[in-house]
Amino acid sequence: MSDTKLRDYLKRATASLHETRQELRELKARDTEPIAIVGMGCRYPGGVESPEDLWELVASGTDAISTFPVDRGWDEDLYDPDPEKLGKSYTREGGFLHDANGFDASFFGMSPREALATDPQQRLLLEISWEALERAGIDPVSARSSRTGVFVGVMYNDYGSRIRSIPEGLEGHLGNGSAGSIASGRISYTFGFEGPAVTVDTACSSSLVALHMAVQALRKGECSLALAGGVAMMATPEVFIEFSRLRGLAADGRCKSFSNAADGTAWSEGAGVLLLERLSDARRNGHQVLAVVRGAAVNQDGASSRLTAPNGPSQQRVIRDALRSAGLSAADVDAVEAHGTGTSLGDPIEAQALLATYGKERPGADRPLWLGSLKSNVGHTQAAAGVGGVIKMVMAMRHGVLPKTLHVEEPSEHVDWSAGAVSLLTEPTPWPETGAPRRVGVSSFGVSGTNAHAILEQAPEDEAAEVAEAEVVEGPVAWVVSGRGTAGLQAQAGRLREFVAARPELGVSDVALSLATTRSSFSHRGVVTGADRAELLARLGALAGDEAVPGVTRGVADVRGRSVFVFPGQGAQWVGMAVGLLESSPVFAEAIAECESALSAYVDWSLTDVLRGVEGAPGFDRVDVVQPVLFAVMVSLAKLWRSVGVEPDAVMGHSQGEIAAACVAGALSLADAAKVVTLRSQAIAAGLAGRGGMVSVGLSAEAAKERIAAWDGAISVAAVNGPGSVVVSGDPGALDEMVARLEGEEVRVRRVPVDYASHSAHVEAIHEELLKVLADLEPRSSEVPFYSTVTGELVDTAGLDAEYWYRNLRQTVEL
Repeated sequence: MSDTKLRDYLKRATASLHETRQELRELKARDTEPIAIVGMGCRYPGGVESPEDLWELVASGTDAISTFPVDRGWDEDLYDPDPEKLGKSYTREGGFLHDANGFDASFFGMSPREALATDPQQRLLLEISWEALERAGIDPVSARSSRTGVFVGVMYNDYGSRIRSIPEGLEGHLGNGSAGSIASGRISYTFGFEGPAVTVDTACSSSLVALHMAVQALRKGECSLALAGGVAMMATPEVFIEFSRLRGLAADGRCKSFSNAADGTAWSEGAGVLLLERLSDARRNGHQVLAVVRGAAVNQDGASSRLTAPNGPSQQRVIRDALRSAGLSAADVDAVEAHGTGTSLGDPIEAQALLATYGKERPGADRPLWLGSLKSNVGHTQAAAGVGGVIKMVMAMRHGVLPKTLHVEEPSEHVDWSAGAVSLLTEPTPWPETGAPRRVGVSSFGVSGTNAHAILEQAPEDEAAEVAEAEVVEGPVAWVVSGRGTAGLQAQAGRLREFVAARPELGVSDVALSLATTRSSFSHRGVVTGADRAELLARLGALAGDEAVPGVTRGVADVRGRSVFVFPGQGAQWVGMAVGLLESSPVFAEAIAECESALSAYVDWSLTDVLRGVEGAPGFDRVDVVQPVLFAVMVSLAKLWRSVGVEPDAVMGHSQGEIAAACVAGALSLADAAKVVTLRSQAIAAGLAGRGGMVSVGLSAEAAKERIAAWDGAISVAAVNGPGSVVVSGDPGALDEMVARLEGEEVRVRRVPVDYASHSAHVEAIHEELLKVLADLEPRSSEVPFYSTVTGELVDTAGLDAEYWYRNLRQTVEL
């Protein structure tokens, strides 16, 4: 091999090696990318209906345990203090969702019969999934057909099977209503998600295993968003009876996690869902990051002492695997939200595993691993326990406080607490900033032996920073509310009023923006306007109470969800247009500035000077001014609509309005569109001005063609504006004769104030000029459908070349 060939070979080999190394780095980065938690929704005992409610409950040290529910048909004599009594429970307390029977079936498109036959667990998952999306600033309807995955833990499937005789009308619904697989599938079906949908049952670790699976799916690119969580609701008291025989329950219904008084677990209900997204995607999409999942791991006890007994070495391994997944050491983690069931067997095994892992090599004597458990507040929420711990600790990281664990008078004497630096959270403890992100581990262990551990980290500083309140716009502010039906609208208005009234820090403009951009718009709608917070809240109250007062508007809208941006032609302008928006809308002002920059390559006047009517600026009497100005205003208005969440399903334009339509659809770049509108209007001014005219006529297109035939081509139908309205153009003398004749016949005619004849044979005079100056356009196929008023059909916008823009000016504008 010659030296030259050898050098070439080595260069190629080196380049290939660098490329392979780069690909490996990208693969590693993808496989370890933090996963952002961007939304959360939950229901837990104690009336908890939101993450904020859960935080208030744990921060205040509230015990949410209550007596058995009275509306489930459980036998009144179910309780017996004698643990030997068959068919009885020696406890009569636990953590319950007492209001779980309420469900707005029509909101989710379910019939009353189907809703009745559907397990409340599935109904709860629908509700909190919707809330998690909205709380992330995502309109749930906008996520339809997206690659959103659903991973939920469910361990009870007894809602339908408890019924011995199926009521009339429920046959065919009960099976799906209680099937575990349907729990995830129903969410995907209802919301229109097309990512993986998986129901997990590893008993009490189900929701944390679901989180682990969602993290993996996001990192592998199987989905772009993921809902992960779990639900547990007990349709029957069988689990109380079963564990009474095993002596596994605390008689008083309280989990005394890691306490010397621990005497059994406490069965409870709950539901929690997290909305997850790759951190890079969350940043790009502008979603608030509540916290990140750095790593997670799942394993199994294997052949331990017995099937349902916890295994300490396996718990240590799953912790170390999770740390390895996160790329962290045990010393990097500040606290652990423990499984902490409050049993004399399980708690010591878990504590020893934590002492052997996190308890070693702490960063300092004053930095022990802090240990707590949500179960001390709400009981063991089973398949919803792990996600509940995650939500609790996300809120704790954001507030900088570690809540106390209840019912711990003395730490368990069955644990050698001197074996490592681990401290129980017997009091609320500040969680200060140390220069490193706050980090916490969350554990969840299933009775089947499946263990899960996740590492959470405080949101990156830029995401966690307080968002400055938007500048308040002078004048009234509008709050938009909607619901499915009148009752839904009123209820939503009432909830919004209560929410905002309790949070005086919320700016009225911020609330308006969120309501307009992050909420679905349903058929029954209301708008309240007001100059200040008090006025808006009062009018929300009126909307909630169905009162007719000034500043409150109600209506029923067509919610088919399709919108078309239609761009008018010349004649839509007026002096002073857009000046108000320039002052009040930063989005509009920014778009106008972008258009001014694009137009400046072809004009010697200032767009903003023309709009503001600055002395010396040209006026709207010039075609080469009015058309570019109208174009800029239309493109900027479209950007403003898009900024508040209104996206076009199609675009179309009338005459020169098609240039703006093509730009908004993405068929033409702003630079190319600016070239078309400026150079074409300049060609009109130079080659057509002073030679023609245009007249609006109150006739149908067919009738107009019959009338103008008398002038033998000197007049053309320029635009068909409606069934009884056209614009004609042509020679000035012929138009004068036509106007006189039609006025004599009492046909409506109105001269258009221009001195050229667009959409007539006059345009042929500038054909070659337009082909020349627009020769280098680079049109492309657009994602937004473009309906041409030249052809009257949907067209591929890759064909919007110089010839098309000539035809747009020469041919009749079709309705």
